[in-house]
Amino acid sequence: MLCDVDGVPRLWVADAMSTVDRAYGLPGGTLAGAAFRAERVGPAIVGQVTDAQRRAGVANDLVGVCGCADRAAELVAAWTLIEGEVDQAVREILVGLRGKVPVGLVSNATTRLEDDLRALGVADVVDFVVSSARVGVAKPDAGIYLAAAREAGVPPQECLFIDDTEENVVGARAVGMTGVHYRRIADLTGVCLL
Repeated sequence: MLCDVDGVPRLWVADAMSTVDRAYGLPGGTLAGAAFRAERVGPAIVGQVTDAQRRAGVANDLVGVCGCADRAAELVAAWTLIEGEVDQAVREILVGLRGKVPVGLVSNATTRLEDDLRALGVADVVDFVVSSARVGVAKPDAGIYLAAAREAGVPPQECLFIDDTEENVVGARAVGMTGVHYRRIADLTGVCLL
C-alpha cells in the first residue's frame, strides 16, 4: 500500500503561512508566493537543491519586501517551524495495514521529508518512504511509482496507491497500480479492508 503524504496523513493548517506573513506585517500570500514559485520548489522536490538551499533562496527573494536579510531569514525560520498535523484516522489505517502488506509513503517533497515525518510521529508507522527529492523524479512521473513498487518488493500491478491529487492517481494507474483519489477517510476504509 502506497500513500501520499501531504493531504492524506499530513494536513496543513490552511492559513498557517499567511499567519506568518501577518506576523511580519506582510500581505497574506507573500511567503507562499515566494516559497512555491516554480524555480524554487521544482528543483527542491527533485533533489537538485536541498531544502536548506531552497529556504535560503526564498529568504533572499523576500529581502526586498522584508526590508533586510535578517528579517527575511527570521520569516523563513518561522515558516520552517510549521509542521502540519497528522490525520489520526489515516495514521490508524496505516498502522493496521503494516505487517499485513508493505506500507510506504510516496511524496513529492524536499530533503526535509524524513525529518518532518519523524517529528510528526509518522515515520515509524510505515515500512519505507519514497521521496521525490531522493529518487530525482516527482509524481506523476512513472519513475517514482516504479521506485516505490521496487521498495515494496512487488510489481506495480500489486500496488494500491492513494493520493489527494487526481493527476498523481492517474500517473499511478498508468504504470499498472490500483489508484484511489483520496478526498475523505471513507475513500480509504473500503479499499483498505484487505
